[in-house]
Amino acid sequence: MIKELSRKAAEAAKVLAVLDEKTKNIVLHDMADALRVNAEVIYAANKLDLAQAEKDGLGAAMIDRLTLNAERVESMAVGIETIAALPDPAGQERVIGERPNGLKISKMRIPLGVVCMIYEARPNVTADAGALCFKSGNGVILRGGKEALGSSKAIAGVLQDVLKKHDLPAELITVVPNPDRELMMELMQQSDYIDVIIPRGGEGLIRHVTDNSKIPVIQHFKGVCHLYIDNDADLQTGIDILVNGKTHRTGVCNALEGLIVHQDIADKFLPLAAAALQSKQVKVNASADAARYFDNPTVIQDDEFGEEYLDLEIAVGVVADIEAAFAHISRFGSHHTEVICTKNEITAKRFQRSVDASVVMVNASSRFSDGSELGLGAEIGIATTKLHAYGPMGLESLTAEKYLVSGTGQIRA
Repeated sequence: MIKELSRKAAEAAKVLAVLDEKTKNIVLHDMADALRVNAEVIYAANKLDLAQAEKDGLGAAMIDRLTLNAERVESMAVGIETIAALPDPAGQERVIGERPNGLKISKMRIPLGVVCMIYEARPNVTADAGALCFKSGNGVILRGGKEALGSSKAIAGVLQDVLKKHDLPAELITVVPNPDRELMMELMQQSDYIDVIIPRGGEGLIRHVTDNSKIPVIQHFKGVCHLYIDNDADLQTGIDILVNGKTHRTGVCNALEGLIVHQDIADKFLPLAAAALQSKQVKVNASADAARYFDNPTVIQDDEFGEEYLDLEIAVGVVADIEAAFAHISRFGSHHTEVICTKNEITAKRFQRSVDASVVMVNASSRFSDGSELGLGAEIGIATTKLHAYGPMGLESLTAEKYLVSGTGQIRA
């Protein structure tokens, strides 16, 4: 079954190679409208998934990711419309230059081919990945976890109906109908038909896919995001960014998991942080030098930082200076998103240049580290390893470049 499913997806992807951008955009707008029209069908499927998730005892973070409501379905639809408004990267050319022998060199963006998404309780991935891959000229195979299977099939069914309405193969957006783990193993061996695998979920899932796939994997490991409060920070700005980054949604990879504060501002900032976090019922795990500012914190050792809590919980530490902040982030960060709060432009630029993360922010919430918030319409994942993509992956990240060489009969001596 898996080999045939993969083969059909690869054949369907060839259709997009000759599909013009105007037609793609018409199809995408129809997909967005169809999601809105069929929202009740999606809710019904999601309700069954949620009931089973509760029965299976899934955690709050997983339940939050799984839940669909009017706001989230509308967000999926708006994301698709935003993707339609973006330029199609496939076919774009850039000039490299002309060689002394007269050869003219340029590069053209081309689709990757077939993208395989392996994900857990994230039904929105079905719509985001389907639309991004369609616009960029790729077929997509979606293997969601059992906890989201009903929701994913409902969303994919809506998108597939639109494809068929436009005489396009439904296999452009393929859902693996059975979440059996053996079938996932078989899927990861289909290197003849699948060009890249993007896993989204817990660290265990990503490591399993990375260790077992015969196909290149774009990795998205855990999101341990930090906020560094510089000695030149505006205190209220720091509190606002801290509260939003930690409590806006806890079960997502761009939520804050660590707070580090310059020692020169700790006496002013940490009492304010303690009050703000307490008001939101955030559990605090603090280093010995930070613990005295909080009521009943859990004191942790230096090697206990770096946890992805995905809950109302955060680790707090004090650092001597920005160099110590760099060292802390280097040791405990996950190359996802790092934030500095400072009024010093020189320090801000140094932080952005020096910190190794796919997104480095100044005076803004980590919650903006998201494809839709960064103008990509949606994201198919957040790459935390430096292959051809790093950070939220939109349309351009779903393409590669090939060389175009034009000559007038040159031969190599």
